[in-house]
Amino acid sequence: MRVLSIANQKGGTGKSATAQNVGYILAESGLRILLVDNDPQSSLSRSTGIHDASGRSMAQVYGGSKAGKLSIKSGARDLGKGKPWIMSSDIELSFSEMQIDSRIGRERILSKALESVRDDFDLVIIDCPPSLGWLTLNALNASDAVLVPTQPQVVDLRGVALFLDTLETLREELNPDLELMGILVTFYDTRITHHIEALKEIKAAGLPLLPVQIGRSIRVGEAAGAGLPVTEFAPNNPQAENYQKLAQEVKSWLKRKQD
Repeated sequence: MRVLSIANQKGGTGKSATAQNVGYILAESGLRILLVDNDPQSSLSRSTGIHDASGRSMAQVYGGSKAGKLSIKSGARDLGKGKPWIMSSDIELSFSEMQIDSRIGRERILSKALESVRDDFDLVIIDCPPSLGWLTLNALNASDAVLVPTQPQVVDLRGVALFLDTLETLREELNPDLELMGILVTFYDTRITHHIEALKEIKAAGLPLLPVQIGRSIRVGEAAGAGLPVTEFAPNNPQAENYQKLAQEVKSWLKRKQD
């Protein structure tokens, strides 16, 4: 089993949509996929049709000042044949994050929790909150790789630079094997000069830019609202094809890790 985090300390970059769509596409291809909603805002959970996870969420997995009593194996939900499983989140997780600060080994809670499903899935995709708190650190410490979505704007690129610095520190202190799968440009619009320039800036900096961009589309948001990936909600939409390409990038990485 491999673990991939979708993370960026800045919000509004399409992390949840990326996790949802890639997870569904890979599950449809026959891979055993577990989505982990590691964000108290629970956008990923809602986009899969789960609106109430109280008592059966990641909050009960993490616990608080004391260890959680729910295992991921017991709490994960099957979304249906040819679809991923999901371990949901809700607002209680924000209280868990505050309380685990006093725990010994607090940065390894998620890594240990994932051991209960190590033989059940090919890939775990973790949707992280837009922060660098204990929830994100737990996800990165548990992961083999991280994918970083970003909007093509100057303020977002500065945030990416800071996040990459954090990854270096985390490698040194906690997880030396953590890979940067790549930077995914989202909400990209070829008609906007600033977007084009930002893309050039990423390339010029030598950062590992993924060879696919996710464009702006109201259909992606509508699909999430309907509890569906855009590949099902609007299969002819250009972003459905782009997410297919992104899923192939993840699948290629997964194959390399297994060889």
